[in-house]
Amino acid sequence: MSNFVFVVDTNGQPLNPVPPGQARRLLKLQKAAIYRRYPLTIVLKYTVSAPQVQPHQLKIDPGAKVSGLAIVRDDKVIWGAELTHRGQQIKHDLASRRALRSHRRNRKTRYRQPRFLNRTRKLGWLPPSLESRVENILTWVNRIRRYVPITGISQELVKFDTQAMQNPEISGIQYQQGELAGYEIREYLLEKWGRKCAYCNAQNIPLEIEHIHPRSKGGSSRVSNLTIACRHCNEAKGNQELKDFLAQQPELFDRIAKQAKQPLKDAAAVNSTRWQLFNRLKETSLPVEIGTGGQTKYNRTRLELPKTHWLDAACVGLVSQLKILTAGPLLIQASGWGSRQICQPNKYGFPIRHKTRCKEFFGFKTGDMVQATLPTGKFAGTHRGRLIVRASGVFEMISPTGKVSPVRHKYCRAIHHNDGYTYTLSTCVQ
Repeated sequence: MSNFVFVVDTNGQPLNPVPPGQARRLLKLQKAAIYRRYPLTIVLKYTVSAPQVQPHQLKIDPGAKVSGLAIVRDDKVIWGAELTHRGQQIKHDLASRRALRSHRRNRKTRYRQPRFLNRTRKLGWLPPSLESRVENILTWVNRIRRYVPITGISQELVKFDTQAMQNPEISGIQYQQGELAGYEIREYLLEKWGRKCAYCNAQNIPLEIEHIHPRSKGGSSRVSNLTIACRHCNEAKGNQELKDFLAQQPELFDRIAKQAKQPLKDAAAVNSTRWQLFNRLKETSLPVEIGTGGQTKYNRTRLELPKTHWLDAACVGLVSQLKILTAGPLLIQASGWGSRQICQPNKYGFPIRHKTRCKEFFGFKTGDMVQATLPTGKFAGTHRGRLIVRASGVFEMISPTGKVSPVRHKYCRAIHHNDGYTYTLSTCVQ
């Protein structure tokens, strides 16, 4: 079963989401119409005066590259999504722009004095690559609230308890030996070492925590001295020093020694965005429940659920049991609204062409998802994909099977206008 379908009445009032089968019956009986494709929302053709809405909890698992979203109603997961961020692309674009400007200042052209020391940053400032992740999640929180009667939000506030990892007894012996014992450390090590054996790169098998410098020879249990390994490699290493164990593999020894020294700054950067997200979520006036990454993993392991971002989101906070009523999430990828750069330079920074300021032609914009029925030609037939528009009205389409060109505007029917995100086409309603 796919995700539940969001429902609003004719006044835009959010109602309880319904299963896909019930939504199809309402559409077939012409009691409703499609209001939005992503997320799939239908609008009733009448007003519901006294709706009997149920409480819905929106759960969020923020991640560095992919964030998980889930809606839970009465211990049932009725909707899930995985949101892929574009922070790395933003960082690359800013670095490219900075390089072009620096190159222009140093050429034999008009001198542009570099600007710095004349700008101030507000309290809580984040780099654009991290700020975009917070804004992406808030955008989808606000969208979901428009179509679903959300009564509370759950957020994984702290991915790794860095204090507990450095000193496991910082919160007492009960914390160290309780139900969450070892989960914070293990989850961090899995993220740090790519969820595979540090020695043989084996993955999708049980992995064990292993001391790089053996404890029998004075090694500590700090995370800088820990790695993960499969049982075979762990037993083969035993209490040998890493240099002796990898004497015949110097490159592997250098890689492990370098990676083991990586500080906890990555975890701190993730946690900094989570705190800002938490403060922004509190502004919604909804109650916000918080949890840690170790608690999320404990819930997922106890319920025997697979490791996915949207199921991690469903396991955030206090969870007694869960029933999964959806087979797969909606895959969302942040794509942005395109570049505002009018002058396009070559690789040396010299201008070679200029783009028009007009973004819309014949009612379509680049990034719009359409269905095109081409009567003749090499690509005759019906295609679905995203448009690349031109002023001539002869467009190009990027479909799951490849590029379709030419596509004239008169053969296109809009499915979903560009909103800064791309979606999996398989979730589109016929």
